[in-house]
Amino acid sequence: QVQLAESGGGLVQAGDSLKLSCTVSGRTTRNLAVAWFRQAPGKERECVAVINDIGGSTYYADSVNGRFTISKDKAKNTNDLQMNNLKPEDTATYDCAADSRTSSASYFSHGDMEYWGQGTQVTGSS
Repeated sequence: QVQLAESGGGLVQAGDSLKLSCTVSGRTTRNLAVAWFRQAPGKERECVAVINDIGGSTYYADSVNGRFTISKDKAKNTNDLQMNNLKPEDTATYDCAADSRTSSASYFSHGDMEYWGQGTQVTGSS
């Protein structure tokens, strides 16, 4: 029904900026909450940012708050994660996820999402 495709990952240096995009395709009967999760080697998957179905609520992990911004482009059916001032600690595989349920953005930070993308690698060097 719904497919997600991530793009924009790459190798960056500390302090650089990078923009990840998640294209949403397929059929759905309602707007979707979208989120970005990441998983670094040896660490558990963590929620980085979430925006709810209509874009009125957002959530950010403390580790990225003030540096990352999540947004929706309804016309293009994309979910973007703008990452500024990247650090080596941001190195991880970043996954886009979506959910058709209506709730606050923070609700989805637990990781129980209906749809998942395949991930894109972000590597930051010092």
